[in-house]
Amino acid sequence: MLRKVVFALRDGTGNRLQLSLRSLIGDLKQHGIEVAYAVCPEDKVPDGQCKTVCKEDCLLRMHGSICAVDQAEPDTLYITDSSVQYRIWQQYGKYVLPYRHQWNQEDVFAGAEYMIERLEEVDYEVVDMAYRRLAGIPWEIFKTKRCIVRETIVEDVDSLYDIYGEPAITEYMEDLYEDRDKEIAYIKDYRRRMYGFYGYGIWSVLSRQGGQVIGRAGISWREEFDVPELGFVIGVPWQRQGYAYEVCSAILNYAWKEIGFKQIQALVMEHNEKSAALCRKLGFEDNGITELENVRYVLYKMQLNRDSGKSAAVK
Repeated sequence: MLRKVVFALRDGTGNRLQLSLRSLIGDLKQHGIEVAYAVCPEDKVPDGQCKTVCKEDCLLRMHGSICAVDQAEPDTLYITDSSVQYRIWQQYGKYVLPYRHQWNQEDVFAGAEYMIERLEEVDYEVVDMAYRRLAGIPWEIFKTKRCIVRETIVEDVDSLYDIYGEPAITEYMEDLYEDRDKEIAYIKDYRRRMYGFYGYGIWSVLSRQGGQVIGRAGISWREEFDVPELGFVIGVPWQRQGYAYEVCSAILNYAWKEIGFKQIQALVMEHNEKSAALCRKLGFEDNGITELENVRYVLYKMQLNRDSGKSAAVK
């Protein structure tokens, strides 16, 4: 959980962006985030004194002319527009978010997977999500009345094998890897490539009451199509209780409102009447049969709009 944000901005940057920086810091503090300030190593520090933007909550000690964080907590995110400070904090194993702007275009932030480019558009949610991504903490996508939908993590593997161990589940969908280590490797790669790049994908569905994983659902892409696809599976013990409809309705709402999709499809293997019935209930229309790798599917499509998924309000 993010508890602290440390800024290390060049003097010129702070002066030019006072209003945006002040707004972001205010938003962070409103969410209970402690804010501290460091000095970029390019800045000269006279007489061994720590030069900070704000004298309060200084976390720094001096090592010659370079400031280094002294045993900073793992629940801290560091934001800097200095490539030198970025490298130093990376060497210390910290979670660092570079800030690229018009005055540091020549700086190289090697290996940075995420970066701020418009400070005026950054708020607590953006900072928290960046921290979670860097720290490997799953994003919670949304909650429904009975469920939590969040990114899948390695710790979900046991529950997923239990769910997919039911023959009724794999009758109409691909199974997990037989080798557990391969499935774990797949999840790690999926988190980096799909969640990290797109910000969405197939997520884990958890019961809000017990916290256990009861299925998976989300949005994916197939190479053969140019329309995103809804996918879902609910474990046998939780079927026929409306969970799939509740979660999928909320996903349709999320796809329209948060991602901005205008259309979505679902591929249902022929004779899978339960999934077909759910698609029709959600508002999908039958677009005929399509064949992929010698398997016949019913192709369902729907246009998304402001009313999509409203029947399962996110709470």
